[in-house]
Amino acid sequence: MGVSRRSYAAQRGVSEAAVRKAIATGRITTLPDGTIDPDRADAEWGAQTDPAKQRGQHARQMGAETAAGTARATATKPVPQAALKAVADTLRDAGTDPGGAEASGGEVSFLRARMANEVLKAQTAKVRLEKMKAEVIDRARATAMVFDLARRERDAWLNWPPRVAANMAAELGVDAHRMEQVLDTYLRAHLAEMAEVKIELR
Repeated sequence: MGVSRRSYAAQRGVSEAAVRKAIATGRITTLPDGTIDPDRADAEWGAQTDPAKQRGQHARQMGAETAAGTARATATKPVPQAALKAVADTLRDAGTDPGGAEASGGEVSFLRARMANEVLKAQTAKVRLEKMKAEVIDRARATAMVFDLARRERDAWLNWPPRVAANMAAELGVDAHRMEQVLDTYLRAHLAEMAEVKIELR
């Protein structure tokens, strides 16, 4: 037999509503009698929750352990100056005071490193969005350009019979004026058929 939801909430340092929600969403499971095994629930909660979104006493404990681990790692293996400078430059570009990370003996807080990471992700997303906007075609502008191109193409064809009728008539031995009229008639009929084509820009 385990503990009640209220007892587990108090042990974990979260609200009873948070425990109920975790059970309802399948993040943690209860024992057959409806009670909670604290050890199993802690393991399930930790395995199915983003550490960045942890709350309560358990989350604070994890944060303290992470900070302690970072401090130990810093003490045993100094953070490269290039990495410190990258964090400081990123925060400075975002309009945030880097806090003298480069001048603090080679130490940089986990919070500032994470802040720099979030800034970089936001900047990357912005670049991608700008690229996508550049690749998107404005429908009204595209329609106007297609219409203008088609009109110029039509005008060029309508001006073609007067320019070639005389030469064609001479080669065929027929009346030049009649040749131009025939070409113009058939050409206009052909252009009328082409005008029936509908362009859909979706």
